[in-house]
Amino acid sequence: MNGIATPIDLLLSARWVVPVEPRGAALEDHAVAVHQGAIVALLPQAEAQVRYRATQHIALGEHALLPGLVNAHTHNPMTLLRGLADDLPLMTWLREHIWPVEARVLGPEFVRDGTELAIAEMLRGGTTCANENYFFPDVSAATYRAHGFRAVVGLPIIEFPSAWARDSDEYFARACELADALRDDALISAAFAPHAPYTVGDTSFARVRLLADQLDLPVHLHLHETAQEISDSLREHGQRPLARLQRMGLLNDRLIAVHMTQLTEAEIAQCAQAGVSVVHCPESNLKLASGFCPAEALRRGGVNLALGTDGCASNNDLDMFGEMRSAALLAKGVSGDASAMDAASTLHAATLGGARALGLDARIGSIVPGKRADLIAVRMDALETQPLYHIVSQLVYATPRSQVSDAWIDGRALLRDGALTTLERDVLLRRARHWRPRLATI
Repeated sequence: MNGIATPIDLLLSARWVVPVEPRGAALEDHAVAVHQGAIVALLPQAEAQVRYRATQHIALGEHALLPGLVNAHTHNPMTLLRGLADDLPLMTWLREHIWPVEARVLGPEFVRDGTELAIAEMLRGGTTCANENYFFPDVSAATYRAHGFRAVVGLPIIEFPSAWARDSDEYFARACELADALRDDALISAAFAPHAPYTVGDTSFARVRLLADQLDLPVHLHLHETAQEISDSLREHGQRPLARLQRMGLLNDRLIAVHMTQLTEAEIAQCAQAGVSVVHCPESNLKLASGFCPAEALRRGGVNLALGTDGCASNNDLDMFGEMRSAALLAKGVSGDASAMDAASTLHAATLGGARALGLDARIGSIVPGKRADLIAVRMDALETQPLYHIVSQLVYATPRSQVSDAWIDGRALLRDGALTTLERDVLLRRARHWRPRLATI
């Protein structure tokens, strides 16, 4: 030490820092030093005051500072469809309600307005990264970038025409064009997003595999979502969907497999060996009665586990704090083991597990020097979170998203003391209400 404090952009000090690495750690009276959008140090507050001279020092008091949550599966423009077709099974919901509505309204304006509403909801709930899966990904990417939000945008592949593309060739052409445009983007990246085994044919899956290998992109896919999907695949293809993907070379460490409610022990072992990441969406699966993802068996089997909300048309919110609690409780009920999906493992799935699924774990998901400063602050002094014995357990089991006070992405404050910094509440409300009469009459 030469006695000269190092200048930095931002110093955040908090009653607790929960870095996620190591798992379950909670550091009292610590600080995080941030410079040029990156974490440069995690250290005790007293030491931070000596080592650094910050342009801005934010003392968070009775807060927990933790990595921003990663929503590893969502359809964010569907915030505009929230509550439109509730209490229906998956295929009825999709074929008789969601797809017909989308055929009427899908376009750039719908995607922009729905995505902006989702960004606001996510930031207010502590989510700083989303794995998007929807049409017009170019519009989604531009909207996320405009508001400084980190996202992986899915490049949709499906076997029927939409407002985004007329046929398979156009889906792939537009996908490759956007993937190339996003190659050097600091905030937005891409993943191939073939919708599901029941909407994508073998020829398209083969093209996805080839291009994903060539472009080094993840593959984001609904998989083993319902028992009907399994029985239909056995009838039409003579094998279960996972075996079909393995036959085509898609069962690998690029695969982001969403839902996975129908799994055998052998399939869990296959996923672990191949390096597949599984995204558990407990509340959407419960609402659509799709089944129960064996989250604890996957975790204990060595599969990387992430959490997602799914879209607002089937959840009906983007509340990752609620999703953590549901995931932990459901795992205990399904496994018959009260120790299943303990609080630390659940928080890991909502942060570093999600980052790892998206191929972003070297950049986000934990508070480690060198990673980007995607952070959230959560007030822990509310009546609802008192008394406080174990901070990680309290975050998972007792903390509502309304206690998120601040959020930073790349060190930039996007939520400050509960107020959004890049989005105007009145504008969001006006745009959301603009869509209601049009959608309600379809």
